[in-house]
Amino acid sequence: MTSPSTIELRVPTELDAVRLDRVLGELIPDHSRGRLRELVEDGRVQVNGEVVKRPATNVEAGQLLTVDMIFRDRTRPGSLPGSELDLLHEDEHLLVLVKPAGMVVHPSSVVRGGTLSELVEERWGRLPELSGNHRPGIVHRLDADTSGVIVVARTQACGENLMQQFRERTVEKRYLALVHGDPRFDSEWIDAPLGRHPRHPDRVAVLRSEGGKAAETYYEVLERFGILAVLGCKPTTGRTHQIRVHLSSVGLPVIGDRVYTSRKSVVAPWPDELPQMTRHALHAQRLAFTHPATGERVQYESEMPADMRELCELLRKS
Repeated sequence: MTSPSTIELRVPTELDAVRLDRVLGELIPDHSRGRLRELVEDGRVQVNGEVVKRPATNVEAGQLLTVDMIFRDRTRPGSLPGSELDLLHEDEHLLVLVKPAGMVVHPSSVVRGGTLSELVEERWGRLPELSGNHRPGIVHRLDADTSGVIVVARTQACGENLMQQFRERTVEKRYLALVHGDPRFDSEWIDAPLGRHPRHPDRVAVLRSEGGKAAETYYEVLERFGILAVLGCKPTTGRTHQIRVHLSSVGLPVIGDRVYTSRKSVVAPWPDELPQMTRHALHAQRLAFTHPATGERVQYESEMPADMRELCELLRKS
């Protein structure tokens, strides 16, 4: 019998004789290859019922992969993301939570068990199905490795109201990002349309020609360390991977982002004395919206998480 955090996947024909960590990366695109490799090394992946701890192990088409989606939280030794949800607000209409890095927001065709919406339903009961897309209670999403504030609707009316606020762009969002490089400006508007990458459909790219959707991100520099900077980012649109792609497009890729960081975009080498980020350094710090039931303008915040904060503290001391 599988636990609520366990998912089962079949290796497709096109991934026959491919190494395990790459197969997991293709079948579970919401997580970085590095995070999935940790699951293998921690003994949380079985191939046809046998635990496999070598990420480079080749698998065969048709084999059953059983994956326990519980990640190590390296910022707090011994703790597990999802074992405890950080609750900022609770009422009969909605919940405001702090999502830990490494947690998928809602289940999909390849990810089931241990997602935020499933954990919320286990604790608070059934959530409304919104937009008929099997995203119980979810009115907006954060990437799996992005931590921070997220609102979950507990009623259909609340969910529809919040979704309308997001569509009308009246919800205010602020993110903290640690980026490579020293920004040329203290603040900047990035106005660049986004769409699916023409050669890598699982990625997003700036599309100057046809096919891109309008996307705007404002950032301001909060702190500079020469080799990296702390940015406060306010996206006015909510495109997939928007902040990560926009910052990378102006030469400021998010630290730890292995998808949108190229060798050319990182000017200075990473110092040996600094720890490596095990996920992209992006945190949803603040969320403000109009409460659907009371009409009151409300705002919720979450402090910079430990992994990002400790990196900044080390740089301040150096």
